[in-house]
Amino acid sequence: MRLLLLIFPPVSLSLCPEVYGSSCPVLDCWFVQERKGRGGGLTGATSQEKSLLRIRRDAHSLGAEAQRQPASDISPDRVYDVTDPAATLCHPALSAPRGSIHKPQCEINPFLPQPSTLKWATALTDSALSPVYLQADWLSVSLQGLDGQLIQSSIMRAPTATKEPQVILSVSSKTVSVKSRLGEPVLLDCGFWTDSSSPLSGSGFAVEWRYQFRGDGRLVLAYDGKTDRLAEMQEEGATLDFEGLHEKGNASLILQEAKVRHSGTYICTVFLPYLLAQVAMDLEIVEPPSLSIYPSPLPLAVPGQVVTVHCEASGFAPLSLEVSWEFTGADGTSRSLGSGSLTGHRQAWDGTYSQRSKLELDTSKLDLGRGGEVTCVAFHSGGTQRASVTLNVIGNVTPSIEDSMAMVGVALVLYGLIKLVSWTFISEGEVNMKEVGESY
Repeated sequence: MRLLLLIFPPVSLSLCPEVYGSSCPVLDCWFVQERKGRGGGLTGATSQEKSLLRIRRDAHSLGAEAQRQPASDISPDRVYDVTDPAATLCHPALSAPRGSIHKPQCEINPFLPQPSTLKWATALTDSALSPVYLQADWLSVSLQGLDGQLIQSSIMRAPTATKEPQVILSVSSKTVSVKSRLGEPVLLDCGFWTDSSSPLSGSGFAVEWRYQFRGDGRLVLAYDGKTDRLAEMQEEGATLDFEGLHEKGNASLILQEAKVRHSGTYICTVFLPYLLAQVAMDLEIVEPPSLSIYPSPLPLAVPGQVVTVHCEASGFAPLSLEVSWEFTGADGTSRSLGSGSLTGHRQAWDGTYSQRSKLELDTSKLDLGRGGEVTCVAFHSGGTQRASVTLNVIGNVTPSIEDSMAMVGVALVLYGLIKLVSWTFISEGEVNMKEVGESY
């Protein structure tokens, strides 16, 4: 662990949330929990029940929409009147248009408060005593907004045996899915809010960013906000806006330069004493290929010859790539030449990939006329790329009408020149013979 140069004084984590308007939604959710087997053991099976969250901004009133009665297939035990002072659950992405079949995704789970064993969060619970405040019913709510605009996780506390929880901690992100080019800076959004009336909010916080991809994971960055320390295993090029973190609850991750290895899932977790909430988002580094064709220029071809052309796509990510070939004749018409033969992928030092396609042009089987333009086309998620080279075919090729007329014209011109030269020599010869005769 190392101490940051900038020391922040203890602050209340009642951070200013965005205000989304006066209307809060009624959220249709699934209440999911593990079933207990006989003797109290867990079987691993889960049950899910329809549930309803009616959101209000204070504990004394429900809006007109929130007073809506639940459907008959929802048990009264699964109807919750949620107090959300910061309106974190009132984002427009969580309000489906009336009658729409597309609705936000919402899942509720029982939550068990407990101290964290991670070294960057252990300072939050230095005391081994659990406060009486934890003796309540705790719930975790995971939400995904319409059209991937928002993901959110909230921890709520309800007095024991009541159905009136209050939001204590919310973590959200507006960058559910991000694409970036190589070398560009990347911002992965993560913001959090805590209820200042909770006795847990004044004891500090911690933030962790973790990376996962195909079963492998690593720590990207961890920060202990109580003691103002960063974990020593921080990944190079990853940082936070520490001023915004303390003042606005802005826990967004900044990657200074996108690399191929950054593609994957990023999990932002915010810790309070005994509580945590997290959101996960996907980052994909997308770099289109660079194309080169060789040999260039192509050698002159004669009918019956096989011409081999190579196209190399390099520097692209992710892996998926399709290559095809096209031929455009002298008359401007184009046709497909197929995909050629494609080699396997090769990976460069920077993580990007390259692949090569080989095309064999058999001039005895393909009607290539006098030649034209051969084009390599690469289809990639980063965009379609094209590269072309000119092919010239010489030899016994049937001329077009225009070529035939031009050849006749050239022949007539040559014939005229020959006749003119012939007449000139004949005339000069006659003059010379006459001069010789007169001299005798």
